[in-house]
Amino acid sequence: MSDILEIRMQVMWNRLISVVEEQALTLLRTAFSTSVRESGDLSAGVFNPRGEMLAQAVTGTPGHVNTMAEAVLQFMNEIPREEMYEGDTYVTNDPWKGTGHLHDITMVSPSFLNGELVAFFACTAHVVDVGGRGFGADGKSVYEEGIQIPIMKFAERGKVNLDLVKILRANVREPNQVVGDFYSLAACNEVGHRRLVDMMKEIGLASLDRLGEFIFTRTHDATLERIKALPKGTWSNELVTDGYDTPVKLVAAVSIGDDHLNVDFSGTDPISRWGINVPIIYSKAYACYALKCVVAPEIPNNAASLALFTISSPTNILNAPRPAPVSLRHVIGHMVPDLVLGALAKALPGQILAEGAAALWNIHISVRPVAGGDGRRAEVLMFNSGGMGARPTLDGLSATAFPSGVHTMPIEATEHTGPIVIWRKELRPDSGGDGEFRGGLGQILEIAATEGHEFDFSAMFDRVKHPAKGRNGGKDGIAGIVRLDDGTLMRPKGWQHVPEGRRLVLELPGGGGYGDPAKRSTEARAQDVSRGYISEKSR
Repeated sequence: MSDILEIRMQVMWNRLISVVEEQALTLLRTAFSTSVRESGDLSAGVFNPRGEMLAQAVTGTPGHVNTMAEAVLQFMNEIPREEMYEGDTYVTNDPWKGTGHLHDITMVSPSFLNGELVAFFACTAHVVDVGGRGFGADGKSVYEEGIQIPIMKFAERGKVNLDLVKILRANVREPNQVVGDFYSLAACNEVGHRRLVDMMKEIGLASLDRLGEFIFTRTHDATLERIKALPKGTWSNELVTDGYDTPVKLVAAVSIGDDHLNVDFSGTDPISRWGINVPIIYSKAYACYALKCVVAPEIPNNAASLALFTISSPTNILNAPRPAPVSLRHVIGHMVPDLVLGALAKALPGQILAEGAAALWNIHISVRPVAGGDGRRAEVLMFNSGGMGARPTLDGLSATAFPSGVHTMPIEATEHTGPIVIWRKELRPDSGGDGEFRGGLGQILEIAATEGHEFDFSAMFDRVKHPAKGRNGGKDGIAGIVRLDDGTLMRPKGWQHVPEGRRLVLELPGGGGYGDPAKRSTEARAQDVSRGYISEKSR
């Protein structure tokens, strides 16, 4: 390829990235749910007519992006090409064809130029409610967890399916928020389509074939080069999580070959009767993310790079078939990167960070007036993060969402959604594991309903009984605690009640330390104390 053509292709690649970024920002700016608007719990991307992901927006989570990368093919299998029209938008929340649970909505829209299909745009977002039992682990099958939307048309030739909208309104607790998010998802794809068409007309492109070949060839070759430089063999790791009522063992074997990496989940515990199971599409998304973080972190994430990572698994909690309950698939799913990284640490000693809090401490609050009182009802969703594991040369990041990457919701935005007060939100001293490099801190939150109100909450927490492990001699992080302000211990998973006048206290887990604590410098320890990261009694 000539230098001039190379430069031209690079410019078009940069334009394509700007297209999907504007697509994602449209969703951020128009979303009704705080989880999308404030935390970026979404994904957006552009695909070629074969359903292969060309580019993703930087904004978004690996669980959404990497499942979306496969979801477009599911839509193409269900909706024949001859039934796709300009102005169409397709939708589903099928956990096994979308992102792993019913609360995430996936929308796909075909993009036409001069009557020819040139691309697909796809996006996903978490909505505040999908009916059923609500966001929690208490369901015994997916049928209890909310409304299921098969792959279907949200809009055909620009006309919205109002019957679907009526069904949604009749099945969810927050109809205005949910329906509003559906429209914001459709708008997200529409903006992507318009910007792509503008770009192609400006540059004089009739298709994305040449650009796609440029993107895929370079991505594939660069990723393959990294794989060839890795040691060859198979390394295994086990990780135990809290589960729902009994611990759950996760097992992964990472095999590095000459031209691919495979992760196998054989040996992992069976399907749970509670809603913590994970469809394989979500397990794969986070396994591939962990591999890519180590092997090729700066190489674009697209169909070509993902194709070099494969996943295999018998039926188990990480490969749960329909109709298993999967509402909290993220809790176990967020442990997959630590599981995979633990195996890679044996292949690449001295290069992999320690375990962290991993799973988000999501909490869904259903607040209402006390019996006979006046007030308002609301469904409130919060994302909270514990500490990351320490890195081989740096301390772990505190209160940081790894691997999900979502932002923390501002207190003001959370309190605006319902009659609750966040009385306390601060880093949790002494929660990071000691080591040459200290694990990141968790945080402490105190949550209460306003006067005259009470609330039920769905706990979605882990690392309460099985804290994050340190690496290379580093100490484990401190486990999480769920309690009321009077000392009453609460369960880490499941729906529970907080009466009026009581506060719910969440003490989030810290990350594991890295390296021998005796090697931590005197200066670093003094800074830990001065910054309040550790208390005087812990010196």
